[in-house]
Amino acid sequence: KLTELLQWYAATFRDPMMLQPPAWFKAFIYCEAFLQMPFFPVAVYAFAKGGCKWIRTPAIIYSTHVATTLFAILAHILFHDFSESEHLGPQTQRERLVLLSVYLPYLLIPLLILFTMLRSPHYNHVEKRKRK
Repeated sequence: KLTELLQWYAATFRDPMMLQPPAWFKAFIYCEAFLQMPFFPVAVYAFAKGGCKWIRTPAIIYSTHVATTLFAILAHILFHDFSESEHLGPQTQRERLVLLSVYLPYLLIPLLILFTMLRSPHYNHVEKRKRK
């Protein structure tokens, strides 16, 4: 069933990277599995509990890492010539934008986390130093 779902997704959204990922995309998948996935339960705990200011640095690292990988993926979707791909990729600008819209939330959410960590007074508290 999962194979059928993957085939349906790749055909519907013309995403050949899921069927035949380039080496750099595989590297991003390993980063997701070994770096990003372990972060999720930690972040859920910190955000659900509230008041955990220690999540700021890990959240900044996570969000910048994810945003960086997504910029490469989005650029690949927009500019790569998929005509030579073994699996059908986006051929028209509309198909590229549809595929882009699938990946875009994976960029927007980390950017929102980053913005929150950098701008929120709750997470961006600067302690005043005591004068001697």
